[in-house]
Amino acid sequence: MSIFSGLEEIVETDYHLGKHTWYGLGGPADYLIRPQSIEQLKEVARRCTENNVPIYVLGYGSNLLISDSGLRAAVIRLDAEHFRQTKFDGELLTAWAGAELNKLVFSCVRKGLSGIEGLTGIPGSVGGAVKMNAGGSFGDIGTVIESVTLMDLEGNVFEKNKPELMFDYRSTNITARFILSAKLRLNSAEIEQILRTVKEIWIYKKNNQPLSTKNSGCIFKNPRGVSAGAMIDRAGLKGLNIGGAHVSEKHANFIIAEKGCKSRDVLRLIDAIKQRVKEKFDIDLELEVEIWK
Repeated sequence: MSIFSGLEEIVETDYHLGKHTWYGLGGPADYLIRPQSIEQLKEVARRCTENNVPIYVLGYGSNLLISDSGLRAAVIRLDAEHFRQTKFDGELLTAWAGAELNKLVFSCVRKGLSGIEGLTGIPGSVGGAVKMNAGGSFGDIGTVIESVTLMDLEGNVFEKNKPELMFDYRSTNITARFILSAKLRLNSAEIEQILRTVKEIWIYKKNNQPLSTKNSGCIFKNPRGVSAGAMIDRAGLKGLNIGGAHVSEKHANFIIAEKGCKSRDVLRLIDAIKQRVKEKFDIDLELEVEIWK
């Protein structure tokens, strides 16, 4: 009997994960599970725990590289309607983990609410954005978060408020496996001004990032006070390719996957970049992209 007996409608087996990553890369997972409610999520977590099945939570796959061999695990996607809810209450926005970040930015624009326009052009879900404190030079999501609702592997649902939450550069102190929702404190502003800012950010990113290619965003975190992309460029690595992966000519902190690319090509290129930057600048680059293997 399957460990997910009775849950067949939300469970797919031997599922190729590349369908759900921006790279389009990655092998199969033993299970892909899409709970329709918190109760189903609790039941899935319970069965995985009881049967020693590792759990991964997949958002929009925009900051992710999955190995070619896939995962002996259950991959959970919170993309059902229940997990994509958003609710505006004056200047307070409650967004569930599966809500799409870019759609949320424009919903706020239409309502004249400022605070997350700095996230313009960042693909992903609210859950993933909270987990990694998504953002950039225009601001990060952590600055507007008041609280998050979480769930642990035992199915306990609880809330963490701002004094308990710590947001740092591409990281948080959230350790619970499941981020269910977040409350964001925004500010009223003129719609025209917010829209102008959104357009300026979008134009900047369009001019400086390879947006129309298969990539996972920035591969490396910026070392304190230094641009990782600038170092990679100064190391002469723009255009470097291994297999079907190459360093973007437009922004050196992006690795692009061409036709025929495998995850192992990206991983080998990452290692080559780290080695060259270490030799030239004596700096160890830290990954921003998440790697599942």
